[in-house]
Amino acid sequence: MDHLKTDGRILRLVKGDITDLEIEAFVYYAREDLVLGSGWGTSIATRGGPKVQEELKQLGPIKTTEAVVTGAGKMKAKFIVHAAGPKFQEPDTERKLHETTMNALQAAEAKGIKHIAFPQMGAGFYGIPLAACADITIDAAIEYLQGPTEIEEIVFCLLDTRDYTPFKDKLEAVRRGGLKVVAQ
Repeated sequence: MDHLKTDGRILRLVKGDITDLEIEAFVYYAREDLVLGSGWGTSIATRGGPKVQEELKQLGPIKTTEAVVTGAGKMKAKFIVHAAGPKFQEPDTERKLHETTMNALQAAEAKGIKHIAFPQMGAGFYGIPLAACADITIDAAIEYLQGPTEIEEIVFCLLDTRDYTPFKDKLEAVRRGGLKVVAQ
């Protein structure tokens, strides 16, 4: 089972392309200069159109751990939360990744977003190991959901089995720790 329920709010895992997900908002692990680069940045620029980058020009640059929100252009989502997180082997990576996740959720909440999806934050190009990413971001998401929030659902959208497995393992470890599970 790939769902958890905590304080009436849901955390769940899905496999797929985050830029094609039907959700209110998704998080993009952005560069500090907020230029849409390769990978997911190319997908956002292509699917969302030039309006997303135009909005980003008005908001950047930002510092590591900061997050800003733009519209999603022509994509299924309404918003994109652009969060500039740490790179692997950067000093204090774990704390910075936790703070980046919390700041992304706060930025979303400030926009009134109730349903948000996260990728594997910093894994891949930025080199944060998947298991560390899963541990830190799921813990931060649960912490946020258990506080005073209007966010109803956090989804971790993971592209393939390689990305999905560490998140599923972490979710199972959390479940064994006693959180209520949402019935499928």
